[in-house]
Amino acid sequence: MAKNNNQKQKRNYHTNISHKTKQAEANQGNKTASRSKRLQLIMLLFFAVLLLLIIRLGWLQIVQGADLKEAMHNQLTTNRIISPKRGTIYDATGKALARSAQVDTVSINPSRIIVNNKDEEVAKIKTQALKEKVAKALSDIFELDYKETLKKVSSETSSVETIARKVEKDKIDKLKEWMEETEIYAGINIDEDTKRYYPYNNLASNLIGFCGTDNQGLEGLEAKWDDVLTGTPGKIISSQDAVQDLIPDQEQTYIAAQNGNDITLTIDANIQSIAERYLKQACQENKCQDGGNVIIMNPSNGDILAMATYPDYNLNTPFTPTNITSKDWKKLSSEDQSNTLQTIWNNRAITSTYEPGSVFKIITAAAALEENLATADKKNVFSCKGYEEVSGIQIDCSDTSGHGPQSLRDALRNSCNPAFIQLGKKIGAATLYRYYDAFGFFKTTNFASIGERSGYFWDLNDVGPVELATMSFGQRFRVTPLQMITAVSSVANGGVLMRTKNCKRN
Repeated sequence: MAKNNNQKQKRNYHTNISHKTKQAEANQGNKTASRSKRLQLIMLLFFAVLLLLIIRLGWLQIVQGADLKEAMHNQLTTNRIISPKRGTIYDATGKALARSAQVDTVSINPSRIIVNNKDEEVAKIKTQALKEKVAKALSDIFELDYKETLKKVSSETSSVETIARKVEKDKIDKLKEWMEETEIYAGINIDEDTKRYYPYNNLASNLIGFCGTDNQGLEGLEAKWDDVLTGTPGKIISSQDAVQDLIPDQEQTYIAAQNGNDITLTIDANIQSIAERYLKQACQENKCQDGGNVIIMNPSNGDILAMATYPDYNLNTPFTPTNITSKDWKKLSSEDQSNTLQTIWNNRAITSTYEPGSVFKIITAAAALEENLATADKKNVFSCKGYEEVSGIQIDCSDTSGHGPQSLRDALRNSCNPAFIQLGKKIGAATLYRYYDAFGFFKTTNFASIGERSGYFWDLNDVGPVELATMSFGQRFRVTPLQMITAVSSVANGGVLMRTKNCKRN
């Protein structure tokens, strides 16, 4: 009995062991299956990520490759423009009336004016202090507003800010000295530039004109001959690192600037200064509110020896008028200031028209002589009683008592209006207009400057007896001073109409 019980216990024990073994094996199998699934999932995720990386890499290299390469090149490459030297303007005797000198332009890179520190708050405080220090130095050296300068130095949107243009050497030396003392260099740029100077200030200002801050001609000959005087800018192409420091031992491309060509004027500075002095005196003594103009021309070749306008202005400070007080200037509106400056800048010899008056009698006389309708000294051809009546209108002579019987020479000498009214009637409007055209009054003179106008005449069909009478002695139409002197010079030159010349390219 006891033996049977022992055998039964042994069978139960073996049965339990077998059951536990099978359960352990089952558990182990489940764990293995679970690990296998996790491994498969991990591998699946790995290959999915790898596939995404491959797709992304392909997108960057194939689709965006060219753009990214260009962006990298632009980021690592810096271009610095080399300003050409503008050509010199000389007078006929070789005096430099306009020349360019070497100066510098100072700019900054706000993003480079920083202090690096592991503690961001400390870095921020020290960077702000550095920017304030730089702004203070720049505003003191270049006499600028501190707040405006600090705003530029602290800019977060602009990569480059211009601080001062056309800076003279003495101030650049002060800046360099400060940079050496403080050992602050990063973010401060000093680039070569040129500045236009006019050694004689107001001399021939309305003729020569001036340049803007970018050395582009804005008025007068500076504008007309801008493409000749300007030259071609050069540049330096070099590599730089992420903080915009130049990378050493890299190839550098240097394209030299081509300086502008010089031009020589027909103007003689001595004759010009004399003309300006007496023009100013005449305008002031006679209280000419609209100013005046004087032209001196060589009739044999058309060379302009002097072209003076009053009021004039200082070419070195063209935006500061010299004919009005600072107090009165400030009272003007911005529009009035602009109009005033434009009026002062104008070269009246070519931009303003006027009634020529008695000087035009030379043209009427020349037409009559050419048409054989008059001779110089035949007496008693014209009669002046102090006025001439035309279509019921009385037109007075300068001498209302009358000049009596006269020859053509007498009529010119006396500047007699009635005599020329009678002569104009004999010539006729159609013939006079043919001569006006031949003398160049119906077109510009092609003067080498900007803003030249032509004359204003009636349409020939609108010329009646009164219009014919008045235009015979130079009234009720308008011409430019340059048209008038060109026509008169042709009379002095034996009838040859010369093309006016004011300068030539060297």
